[in-house]
Parts: sequence; structure tokens; C-alpha cells
Amino acid sequence: MKKTAVVVCPGRGTYNKPELGYLGRHHGDKADFIAMLDAYRAERGQAAISVLDGAERYSVATYSRGDNASPLIYGCAYADFMAIDRDAVDIVAVTGNSMGWYIALACAGALSAENGMHVVNTMGTLMQESLIGGQTVYPIVDDEWHEIPAKRSEILSLVEEIGSRAECSVDLSIDLGGMLVLAGNEAGLSALEAALPRVGDRFPMRLANHAAFHTPLQQPVAEKGRALLPVDLLSQPQVPLIDGRGNVWYPHASNLSALWRYTLDRQVVQPYDFTRAVQTSVREFAPDCLIVLGPGNTLGGAVAQALIACTWEGLRSKNDFVERQRQDPYLISMGLEEQRGAVTG
Repeated sequence: MKKTAVVVCPGRGTYNKPELGYLGRHHGDKADFIAMLDAYRAERGQAAISVLDGAERYSVATYSRGDNASPLIYGCAYADFMAIDRDAVDIVAVTGNSMGWYIALACAGALSAENGMHVVNTMGTLMQESLIGGQTVYPIVDDEWHEIPAKRSEILSLVEEIGSRAECSVDLSIDLGGMLVLAGNEAGLSALEAALPRVGDRFPMRLANHAAFHTPLQQPVAEKGRALLPVDLLSQPQVPLIDGRGNVWYPHASNLSALWRYTLDRQVVQPYDFTRAVQTSVREFAPDCLIVLGPGNTLGGAVAQALIACTWEGLRSKNDFVERQRQDPYLISMGLEEQRGAVTG
């Protein structure tokens, strides 16, 4: 009997040094797909995806750039999606985090593989060329992944106060499970980071080469994206899509103009609620498992924290989740060698 699954697509920050060579290691059988990616990049005078993936050394300066990171992650994630064994797995819905929304559109069939590459590469390049603002990450949960009482409202109040200053711009960017991703201009982020209490030796943590995604600062990028990416790139999704509001776009019933406007306007300039997307996915579709596409496994904790926050199937703590994973994994991360075989056959 097939397992039902919701597929979760990764965003920026998931292709790091350990992932170098991911496409080559796992997807040597997808020569036509990789050739399509490389040809697309060659037409635009950009480094081939196979060359980036096959390099001997990883450097943050090269691999964190939006014009390289976005299409590289797209290639790895979409290839993982193609590798899922459809004789064993019934994909009932697709969602994603941040840039992962564009990948989700392709996995759900609302974009062809080629058009998915076009959207991802275009938006990643526009973001890199503009590089408006930045992002910092801050936790709101304790060691057992329980949300700390009043921590969220405390941080968002601080964001509002700093954002009201004349020279500062800072907003919520992504609700990411047990983390808040906060974004703004340099003045706003510097003031915020100075005001936030340090957590260990990591947080607040500025993200390299990340712009102020999902905030009003990205309005110029959204406008350019709409000018370059017409609505007719889209078609009706083949499986339900859950967006960054927790809204579901159903096959044969989606308004493509509204989907285009959401994709290239609202979600670019307003906060992305990944936590709600995950919670809607399990509540609406009750899958037997969640499959997080590679590369990397940086979304695993955020997905688990979102499940704990709504006590999905009795999960109330990190320990509960770890024990569930040990006995009968609910979350399958294709970026982990020991887990990907469970869904690839």
C-alpha cells in the first residue's frame, strides 16, 4: 500500500559545504534535466549548475550568491522530487519555505521544469543584483522546542519599535518553526541585533548574502519580476499547493492570475509563514509522512518545531519527536543519506 506524503521544498541556505557535489552524487541518471539547467545558464552567460556542483572547493562568496544558490538548490530539489518512488509514495500536496515556494510550483506542476528554472534563476539574479537589506535569525523556543512564553511578542514589539525610527527599516520576514527570520536595512538590523539578548554564541545570526526577503524593501524586485515573468508561465497545479499564508491552491480550481500575483507580489514583500504552511499541510491532508527535499537538512528542525507547536499526533517536545523518528520516522529528509532510501526505492 502506498504511503501518502506532503513534499516540502527547501529555500535559500540549504546548499552548504557538505552539499558540494549533491547533484552529481545522487542524480547522475538525470542527464537531460541537468543539461537543461546548464543550457539555460549558458544562454545567460552564467556558470553551469553542473560546474558549480562539481567544483573541488566550496566558498561562501560563490555559493551564497542568489544567482548561484537559487538555481543550484532548485536543481537538487527538483531532481530529488523526480527521484521519489511513485509506486510506493502518493504525493498528496506540496509546500515550501521562502524560495521553496517557486520550487513547489514546479513540483506541483504549476510550472514546467524549465519554467521553474526560469522563475528561480530570474528571481535569484534580481535579488543578487539589488541585494536590498539583509536577514538575521533569532530563536523563540527552548531546548525542548517549546515556544518561550511571550518571547514572540517581545521580539515583534522590539521590531515594531526599531522599525518606527526614521533611519531604520526592519520587519518579520519568515516564521520558521522555532525561529523568527527578521529582515531590514543595515541601520534597522544593526539596531535590532544590538538590542536582542545573545543566545549562546550564535544568535542573533546574520545570514550571508541574504536580502530583506518578504518585506516591503523588496518592492523594486517584485516589480521587475512581474515585468520579466508573465502569468502565462503558470498552469493549473496537478496536486494541491500550500503557500506562505497556509492557503491551499487546488488542481483545476486555481485562479492563475491570483496565483501569479501572490507569487510575484505578496509573498515577495510580505512575511512568509512557513510554520502555518506546515501545519495546514498536515491538518488538511493528514499524510503518512512529510518528505523534505534536499539539498541539506536545515529545514528538519523547523518542520519538527511547527508540528510540536500544534501537537500533531501527540508531539509535545523535541524528545517526543526524536523518539518518534527513531521508531517510525514521520519526517523523511532526502538530504540525509540514511533517510532518502525510504522514499526513492
